[in-house]
Amino acid sequence: MPSEILIRPAQPADYAEIARITQDAYLAAGYFTDPEFPYLQHIRKVDVRAREAEIWVAERDGAVIGSVTLAVQGEPWADIAREGELEFRLLVVDPGVQRSGAGRAMVQAILDEARRRPGISAVSLTTGESWESAHGLYRAFGFDRVPERDWWTPNGEVKLLVYRMDVTGQAGPESDRADQALQPGAAASL
Repeated sequence: MPSEILIRPAQPADYAEIARITQDAYLAAGYFTDPEFPYLQHIRKVDVRAREAEIWVAERDGAVIGSVTLAVQGEPWADIAREGELEFRLLVVDPGVQRSGAGRAMVQAILDEARRRPGISAVSLTTGESWESAHGLYRAFGFDRVPERDWWTPNGEVKLLVYRMDVTGQAGPESDRADQALQPGAAASL
């Protein structure tokens, strides 16, 4: 059984590992083939991102194994957030430990945080059209597709799909599907 997963705010000592995991996850998934691709270089600048957005990490046994970026409408890292939405972006898990519960733990922690934040009534995100494993994770939690908000990357090469979940009036996991999505022993906390 995997050890407990701790979700916590990123610290400067985590930035190099977040950058490595971000690059490795995007390359391993085939989203980019060249580590020098400009957008990949941009998102690897974790110190810059951390000054402009909230970054969390997933940690297991003292090692950072994933990260996610949070933003609200009007912040530099918000692509699609509307008023009252907490947007998450760049959810990545080290390819060596994918499918071990880290992604699920981060999504659960985001939903829990959204329910606690004043003025937040929903969580939104974008994901690539062909990124089926991510789609499955979000559907398992009960996120709904919002196709009228889909958009294309600036170069027009990748269609990004928008998912959204209303979190008002919900005190715990979204459904039995979300309970099943969380692996035993994986705890999400801040």
